[in-house]
Amino acid sequence: MSMRPQEISPVPEETARVARAANPKGNVYMSMRDELGSIYEDQMFVALFPRRGQPAEAPWRLALVIVMQYMEGLSDRQAAEAVRERIDWKYALSLELTDPGFDFSVLSEFRARLLTGGAEALLLQALLELCKSRGWLKARGRQRTDSTHVLAAIRDLNRLECAGETLRHTLNVLAEVAPDWLLAQIDAGWFDRYSRRFDEYRFPKAQTERLALAETIGTDGHHLLAAVYAPTAPAWLAELPAVETLRRVWVQQFFVEEGRCRWRSNENIPPPALLIASPYDLDARLGVKRNHGWIGYKVHLTETCDDDRPHLIVHTETTAATTPDWGMTEPIHSALEHQDCLPSRHVVDGGYVDADAIVTSRSKHEVELFGPVTLREQLASQSRSRLRSPTFRDRLAESNGQLPYRTTQPFMDADQRSLWTRGHLRQVCGC
Repeated sequence: MSMRPQEISPVPEETARVARAANPKGNVYMSMRDELGSIYEDQMFVALFPRRGQPAEAPWRLALVIVMQYMEGLSDRQAAEAVRERIDWKYALSLELTDPGFDFSVLSEFRARLLTGGAEALLLQALLELCKSRGWLKARGRQRTDSTHVLAAIRDLNRLECAGETLRHTLNVLAEVAPDWLLAQIDAGWFDRYSRRFDEYRFPKAQTERLALAETIGTDGHHLLAAVYAPTAPAWLAELPAVETLRRVWVQQFFVEEGRCRWRSNENIPPPALLIASPYDLDARLGVKRNHGWIGYKVHLTETCDDDRPHLIVHTETTAATTPDWGMTEPIHSALEHQDCLPSRHVVDGGYVDADAIVTSRSKHEVELFGPVTLREQLASQSRSRLRSPTFRDRLAESNGQLPYRTTQPFMDADQRSLWTRGHLRQVCGC
């Protein structure tokens, strides 16, 4: 697809006449078009498209559809139907009443271009520039930041379900790309164990039976990995993402002892920051905030809160669910400085405040960080200093930050387990 920037045409006369007749008082989309114009222009997205190829749908229009889609919580298919059927949407998008719209898949393709080109922040930035020109966003005002959870689009799996589903996913991938090779590695019993999703199974209640099932799954996965990495196997099998995911999950959930694949106890697994929660979203993590747990991500939202102006979101930052709030204060201030949106007073909750953040915000950005400093944050600062000790660094350097698959040792020693259970170790290895 290629893109040829074009000037944005005004709302067609017939579309405007019918829209105003059907909505004499207007609505949010008609008012948005009248007050703000198109918001986006094709020139903003030139870098995301090649110079040659079939002409693409106007990028400014797709960007606006994505915004309106989010406002109503619509799926791609529903948003494409709204473009085709709703008069107020045609008014906002400068479309004739007879315009058939576009296929719903165009929206996901456009979002992929935004992400690939690192231009996802462009949608918010363009709107903020418009707000600045209208006087709705002033420099050095007052802002506030807080974080909330983002649920991953996956099923909530326990450890046993995650291990079984990871193996089932890998088998499905291998069945598509190397069916003959896979048939030579498994027997009929594998079909009985892995033909259904693991969240549909009724696991045995007895702990000994559940442990036996876990070690059966572990032995099967160990056998499959050994076959994949064997010298006689096609080399490209080991490069499949599903196989690498299986290897990482097996490192985290099992260990080999005296030739047998053993299930790790709950005390001997990685911390939530490293633990893979689902084979279908490798970045989703278990997060906890104010006694609320979830699997997914965390988003930090910053908005203006001046009394005499509208409250506008000026920055968003999505992180892993396990990323602590205190680690985001400086990145948020740096991003706001790049956008020329730094506040004079930044109101936050206790999770964002510690002594370092207060001093750095004032000296580097001239921002007053306003929020409670709790005893918990003081203890956390002491614990983080302990992690910077040479002994810990030396021990981590010796391991090279890597965990091999075949290991007869526990995942961590007693000292490491003590540190991890406090929740302060955020990153140790690449697994």
